[in-house]
Amino acid sequence: MRSTLLAIAPLALIAAPAFGQTADVTGTVTIDGSVAGRCLFTTPNDTISLGELALGGTGATAGQLDTSKVNGQTATLVGWCNNAAASMSVTTTELTNPAAAATGFDNRIDYTATATANSVSANDSSLTVGAGSDENVGMFIGDIDVVLSAASTPNSGLLVAGDYTGNVVVTLSPDFFTN
Repeated sequence: MRSTLLAIAPLALIAAPAFGQTADVTGTVTIDGSVAGRCLFTTPNDTISLGELALGGTGATAGQLDTSKVNGQTATLVGWCNNAAASMSVTTTELTNPAAAATGFDNRIDYTATATANSVSANDSSLTVGAGSDENVGMFIGDIDVVLSAASTPNSGLLVAGDYTGNVVVTLSPDFFTN
């Protein structure tokens, strides 16, 4: 009988109810990730074709810069920034013709370019070296309108014949830095 009791004793321990735990317990899995600040142009290029840049006719200003061919001209880029501290700056290079300019002639056209995104404008003049000031455009998606203005030549001279080229570079940055 003793061996029967010893054989039943372990079964009794298995079948005995657990004492002390009166509530459920839980474990937690934390999930995390991140998204880096980023800006992107979805339409990174556009062209402004100015056509004939010199005034026509036979008057005293014939052959000089027709500022109406530059001022008010526009282009549209499209982009986005996903950071509330995103910035935009503009860098211009003057319109130049590689041909030499004799006395009384100009082979350079200066201008100001203004880019607007998220109701914030940044600009630069080709009269100064380097980019214009960084402006905080914040988080946005959409058009970046570029407008030309303040066209001029160094000497108000006659324009040298040939092709003139320049550019406007709009820079988006996910971080706002002042320069």
